[in-house]
Amino acid sequence: MSRRAQIYLLIGLGVMLAAVLYNTYRGQSSPDSGVLASDSRFQPLDVQEPRLHTELLEKLRKLEYSGSHRNIFIAAPPPPSPQEAAAQQAAKAAEAFVGPKVPPPSPPLQVPGEFFGYATRRAGKRVAFFTSGDDVLVVAEGDTFLGRFRLVHIGNDSADVEEISTGRHATVQMVQPPEGAAP
Repeated sequence: MSRRAQIYLLIGLGVMLAAVLYNTYRGQSSPDSGVLASDSRFQPLDVQEPRLHTELLEKLRKLEYSGSHRNIFIAAPPPPSPQEAAAQQAAKAAEAFVGPKVPPPSPPLQVPGEFFGYATRRAGKRVAFFTSGDDVLVVAEGDTFLGRFRLVHIGNDSADVEEISTGRHATVQMVQPPEGAAP
């Protein structure tokens, strides 16, 4: 924009400012005359006795709170009152279980032998050594022994045994022979 155009633009803006100011303040005598008066319908309160009633405050302080004394910062429901708790226990006692009873779980599987060692054959298959009374049993993985047990797996310090008839499993821990026993 040229210097001449800038001067014309400035003069035009000055004229517009003068016109706006003239229209705004032409009928007013002072700038404060535009302030409106407050609402004329306002009525102050008629207070006959402007003293503080401390006896009423003391009466309110002596009242006991009889609510549930619940902690408002915990989202759980409040504990039941002693009457409600007694009623709930009586209702539970009155409910009689109707239907078949669930049988107790079967006792853990007991293997009548002791696992006292293992060996590895040339093919890499392990065999376990069990004692049953005076008998020593040599059992490979997957074989049956004592007529009703199958040796599933031989670990470093335990053997997993399955009862053939029920399919229940047991882990038999390795036991150390007594100190005075012959090898």
